[in-house]
Amino acid sequence: MTSPLLELRGVRFAYFHDRPVLDGVDLALHAGERIALCGANGSGKTSLLHLLVGLIHPEAGAVHAFGQPRQSEHDFRPVRARAGLLFQDPDDQLFCPTVAEDVAFGPLNLGLGHDEAAYRVEQTLNALGLHGYGERITWQLSGGEKRLVSLAAVLAMEPEVLLLDEPSNGLDEAAFARLVAILNGLDQAMLLVSHDARLIEALGMRRVWLRAGRIETQ
Repeated sequence: MTSPLLELRGVRFAYFHDRPVLDGVDLALHAGERIALCGANGSGKTSLLHLLVGLIHPEAGAVHAFGQPRQSEHDFRPVRARAGLLFQDPDDQLFCPTVAEDVAFGPLNLGLGHDEAAYRVEQTLNALGLHGYGERITWQLSGGEKRLVSLAAVLAMEPEVLLLDEPSNGLDEAAFARLVAILNGLDQAMLLVSHDARLIEALGMRRVWLRAGRIETQ
């Protein structure tokens, strides 16, 4: 078997030292895999995603990404270009005045020219049913619209891995159907945090559970 794209080995993490959120977590995501990470509120699911891209760092254990151990901020910068993280709260992800600027931000940071970035913006927005949204003011969007624009900002970077934190929150039925169609049409490996059983089933995901700081498969 090929090495995992992303892997946690014996990871311990705590916001308060005597109360670990994660306590010996082992988890590996391979190419082509779709894993749904389930668990109660506050069980550490979002923290686990953030560890994988270096937004927070473990007290113990190791994070490996794309075949290499990752520890420092310098180590994780290329990881964030290859693993797209969709935040649970769109307001944590969207910070530019317009939708087009938000979606173009990642591609431009990857070094794409303005014309190519603009093309990705248009294609990605159209794919998500957001044609004509480019000049919309981001803070004036509805919660569901912000959710889709956040996803567009991630997909426009064409990442190799998708880390999705509650992507169906706030979506109406039509937007939910578009989300499922888009995600099912992608080849990327996915690690999904969600309480939405419909979404997990529609994406045909293997479930694991985060309980008492550790990963369980049933």
